[in-house]
Amino acid sequence: MTHESTAVGLASAYSNATTASGDWWRDAVIYQVYVRSFADSDGDGIGDLRGVRTRLPHLARLGVDAVWLTPFYVSPQADGGYDVADYRAVDPLFGDLADADELVRAAHGLGLRIIVDVVPNHTSEQHPWFRAALAGEPGARERYLFRPGRGADGGLPPNDWESVFGGPAWTRVADGEWYLHLFAPEQPDLDWTHPEVRAEFDSVLRFWLDLGVDGFRVDVAHGMVKADGLPDIGRGAQATLIGTEPLPFFDQDGVHEIHRSWRRLLDSYEGQRIGVAEAWAPSSERLALYVRPDELHQAFNFRFLNCPWDAAAMRTVIDESLAATTSVGAPTTWVLSNHDVVRHLTRYGGGAQGLSRARAAAMLMLALPGSAYLYQGEELGLPEVTALPPESRQDPAFRRVRRPQLPVPVPASPNPVPDPRPAPEATGRARPQTAPEAHQSPRPKAEAGAGAGAGPQARAGCRAEPGYGAGAVPDPPTAPEADGQDGLRDGCRVPIPWAGAEPPYGFGPAGSWLPQPPEWAGLSVAAQTGDPHSTLELYRAALELRRALPGLGAPEAAGPADPRGMHWLPAPDGVLLFTRPGFACTLNTRPDPVELPAPGRPVLSSAPVETDGRTVRLPPDSCTWWTP
Repeated sequence: MTHESTAVGLASAYSNATTASGDWWRDAVIYQVYVRSFADSDGDGIGDLRGVRTRLPHLARLGVDAVWLTPFYVSPQADGGYDVADYRAVDPLFGDLADADELVRAAHGLGLRIIVDVVPNHTSEQHPWFRAALAGEPGARERYLFRPGRGADGGLPPNDWESVFGGPAWTRVADGEWYLHLFAPEQPDLDWTHPEVRAEFDSVLRFWLDLGVDGFRVDVAHGMVKADGLPDIGRGAQATLIGTEPLPFFDQDGVHEIHRSWRRLLDSYEGQRIGVAEAWAPSSERLALYVRPDELHQAFNFRFLNCPWDAAAMRTVIDESLAATTSVGAPTTWVLSNHDVVRHLTRYGGGAQGLSRARAAAMLMLALPGSAYLYQGEELGLPEVTALPPESRQDPAFRRVRRPQLPVPVPASPNPVPDPRPAPEATGRARPQTAPEAHQSPRPKAEAGAGAGAGPQARAGCRAEPGYGAGAVPDPPTAPEADGQDGLRDGCRVPIPWAGAEPPYGFGPAGSWLPQPPEWAGLSVAAQTGDPHSTLELYRAALELRRALPGLGAPEAAGPADPRGMHWLPAPDGVLLFTRPGFACTLNTRPDPVELPAPGRPVLSSAPVETDGRTVRLPPDSCTWWTP
C-alpha cells in the first residue's frame, strides 16, 4: 500500500499543541523576509514594510512563529541596507517609522513575533559619525579604526587584512590615514573599545525594543572585536579561511562581553526578547560560546547549511551541533538557505532532483531538536535564478570582483523551474493506513539600486563553490579581488511570486528590481495553494504537524547526552533513522529506493512511501515522518 500526504487538517487528530509560553525561541520556526524582495506596496519595484504587512497572513497560515526582517534603516544602499546611516529611522525606500510600528502590531495580532537586524560591526560611510571623522572633528576618528599606513610615505595599508568582498580591507583618506572596512569601503568598521560605541548601540536596541520588536538578528556577531595590534595574517584568500581557522579580525574572545551586556538588556524587557548571532567560528564548540546562558539565545548553524547531500556527513554535523549547544544548555538553530547563499534546491543539484532533495532536507530540518529558519520562497520550491543580466545585478561584490561564469548543476534551461509538484510520486502528508491509494503531497529606483545587500553568510566568507554559480559575470577576476566573496548573491534575492501568469506575479503594482523568470507562474503562492502535491502545502503540513505531534512540539529535555529524547537507530548506508518521543524520521539520500522495517505509521512524506505495515520502501531522495 502506498501512502502520501494530503493538506487536510490531520493535526486535529492529535491532542498536543506547542507550548504558548516559556522559552518560545527554543523550538521556534522563524521566517526570513528579505524586505526588498517580499512585497511592493507602492509600485516602485522594491519591496517595503507596507508590502510585508499585507502578506503577513501568508506567514500565519504557513505556520511560522516569528519573522526576521532584513535591514530597512536609512541607508545609501551600498550593501542592501547593511550600511546603516541612521539606526533609528526607516529609509523612505521602505516606508517610515509609522509603517514599522504598524507592521509590528499587525504581526503580534496574528500571533507572529518580529525580529529585526542590527548591524554593529560597521556603519555606512554616510553615518554622521564617519562624516565627522572625515571632516576632522576632534575625537571622531576614535570611534572607527583609523591607522597610519606602512612604508616610507605611509602609502601601504596598515596590515595585510583583506575585505570579504575582495581587495584590501583598508582605504586611504585625503590626509593619508587609512580606515578599516572588512566589507565594502562604504562600510567602515567601528572600534568597540570606545565607550561611545557601546552606549550608542545600547540606545539603538532600546529604541526598537520600546517599539515592540521581539529580538535582534546580530549581523557579523563575531566581528566587533579585533586582535590587539591588528597583526598580519600572512596569507591571502582570507575569505576562504573564515569559519575554518582562527583569524585576528573575527571570533575574538572580547565579543562575548558585548553579547553578555546585550543579554542583560534583553532580559530587562518583558516577553522573551531574543538575540540571534550570525557568527562564524572555526568549530561547533567555539560557536556554542555565543549561546551560553548569559549570552545570545540562538546562533545560525552554517555547518548544516553547508553540509553535502550525504547521510553520513549530515549525521556527523547533527551530532556535533547538538553536542556543542547542549553542553551550554542552548538549542541548535538549523538553516538551509538565506539571502547570501545559493538556494538549497540548486545546491542540491537543481531540477527535479534538487527539488526532491530540498523538500526532504526541509522535513529533516523541521524534525530535528531546536529552532529552524526558513528563507522566503523556499516554501515555494524556488530555484536560484542563474541567468540575471549583468546590468541588473546589485551585489556590491559583483561590481568589485567581476568573476567569470561558474557552471551551475542544473538542466540546459537557464532558469530551471521544476514543477512545484515534483511528480505524482513525490510528496505529502500520509493518509491513514486504510487509505486505498497513493498520492503525494519612494526614491528613484536607480538611486536605490546602489547595492543589493550582503547579509550574513557571504559577508562572513560563505562563497559559492564551483558548480554553484548564480550567473554570468563578464570579466575575469583580478588578484587580489578574486580572493573575496563571489558577488553572485542576487540570484537568491529575486522577488518571490504571489499570483498571476506573468511577472511581477503579484509582487507589486509594477515591475521588480530584479527580473523574475517567466517560468515562475506555476510556483506562485496562489498556484500552489490547495494542491496537496505542492511544495507549499508540504511545508504547511510539516509545520502543522510540528506543532501537533507530541515528539516535535516541545517535550522536556532528556538530558545533556540525549537532547530532547532523540535516538539514532540502525539504518542502511545512505539512510538516516532517528526517533523522538512518539515520533520517527527516515531520510533516504540514495538515488534508489531502500527497504527496511516500518518504524510506525507514515503521517507525512516528501514522496510517496510503499508500506504493508511491516516493511517500507523508501523512495530515493525522500524524507518521511512516522508515528506509532
